[in-house]
Amino acid sequence: MSDLINRYASIASEIYDIDKPYGALPDTAFHLERLADVRGPILEPACGSARTLVPLLKAGHEAWGFDPSPEMLAQGRARCAEAGFDPPMMEARFEDFSYDRRFAAILVPAGSFTLIAEFATALAVLNRFYDHLAPGGRVTLDIQGLAYLTAGSEDLREWTAPNGDLLTCEGRRTEVDMFAQTVRRRYRYERWRGGKLIESEIDLMQQRYWGREEFALALGAAGFRDIRVIGNYDARRAPRASDRTWTFEAVK
Repeated sequence: MSDLINRYASIASEIYDIDKPYGALPDTAFHLERLADVRGPILEPACGSARTLVPLLKAGHEAWGFDPSPEMLAQGRARCAEAGFDPPMMEARFEDFSYDRRFAAILVPAGSFTLIAEFATALAVLNRFYDHLAPGGRVTLDIQGLAYLTAGSEDLREWTAPNGDLLTCEGRRTEVDMFAQTVRRRYRYERWRGGKLIESEIDLMQQRYWGREEFALALGAAGFRDIRVIGNYDARRAPRASDRTWTFEAVK
């Protein structure tokens, strides 16, 4: 079953592309503003359907990306081509990506880092980020906090595909491990056409949530400095326990 975890297969990838058009989430405008002064290539791990990569390219940045899902990469490459770009995008995982160059910034928006479910693996990935940054380079990561361990248990949604197909998603929380700070959910994706079910797939999602100080300590352990935390994409105030997202910024 491990090959089903966080895989983002064909229907899930198509839904992601429909559900998250450019600018649909507040993170994109925030990160574009925060990275506006970056001079040099930006790497987006877990770049998915390129909903962030394309805005970075349109803003004049040199942007690279990788993702473990070939289906998501296919969507991302199509989005980039449609916008007139052909950035370097490769199939790789957080724990084994490798480049022979160093980046001015690494950006992981929308909580994708929480898809690393093992604590030790997450620490190793932060070290890998550090090694792939140029001196003075920065890392930016959106994280969901521990409150998500008990937030919500059911996810029922539907979308209409460009060809008229009805796409549905049913997600249920199946396991909560308070000790490991992880949640596992089971998602059933379906494609309906003319009132008939023509395709379905099961994906499992496992995420690890973090305490605010815990993640700051993890960044420090990887060698990062000047660590800053921003709540709900509002740089004017301190983060709060009620924030849906904390954005961590740090410098090599």
